[in-house]
Amino acid sequence: MPSTPRAEALQTYTVRATFGVRFLGMFRKLDPEQIIDTASRLERRIEERFPDAGLGKLAQELTAVTREARALSAWLAAPNKPLRLGVSVAIFALFAVVLAAAATLRGETGPHNWADWVQSLEAMVNDAVFVGVAVYFLLGLEIRRKRARALAALHVLRSLAHIVDMHQLTKDPERIVSGGPSTPSSPERTMSSFELTRYLDYSTELLAIISKVAALYVQELADPVTVAAANAVEELAINLSRAIWQKIIILDRVAPTTPG
Repeated sequence: MPSTPRAEALQTYTVRATFGVRFLGMFRKLDPEQIIDTASRLERRIEERFPDAGLGKLAQELTAVTREARALSAWLAAPNKPLRLGVSVAIFALFAVVLAAAATLRGETGPHNWADWVQSLEAMVNDAVFVGVAVYFLLGLEIRRKRARALAALHVLRSLAHIVDMHQLTKDPERIVSGGPSTPSSPERTMSSFELTRYLDYSTELLAIISKVAALYVQELADPVTVAAANAVEELAINLSRAIWQKIIILDRVAPTTPG
């Protein structure tokens, strides 16, 4: 049966709509593979520009962390089916115990006067409260386990951010701008204005990747505690980058750099 213009138009619209949804979906979530590629490329750039610098080894460590983040973020997003099954069985057993206790109120061994009824009801209320607390604990078991692993990973990112800051701490543009005598304890400064600018720029890129990995951990984990910790890491990275960019601005005012 030949296709009509209306059918062809509907088919074209469906294809375009489907492609549009898939295309938009690419920009609504962080892609771990893209983060790993960016970190690996930055590691190579640093190694090529500063072969013997400690910043390159730090970039190598950050690349390894991004690979670990890919696996951990997938684990955080996936439901823990064995744990959920065990929790369901435990909750069912608790309710079965409560129902069995309630059944004794109507059996031959149940209470036979008002005093016994009051004591039995009090015991049931206590059991119900205990069961409620136990159910609350069991239902939060999975999220607490994921929270513990996510917080440990975020602590690593926080440490990496501070290490990046330590590497650029002695990279002072004022020595290039105004000069001045060195002291016996002064750090060795052999970088040109261009090299120092690139070093500082690489530091800001490392901090940017750290903040993106922190966001990756909480992308599928809606836990307020973990989200707050990730936001703290992102804020730390932004503040450290802001301080580094102040140095870059000083260098740009003295000697504009060429792309590299």
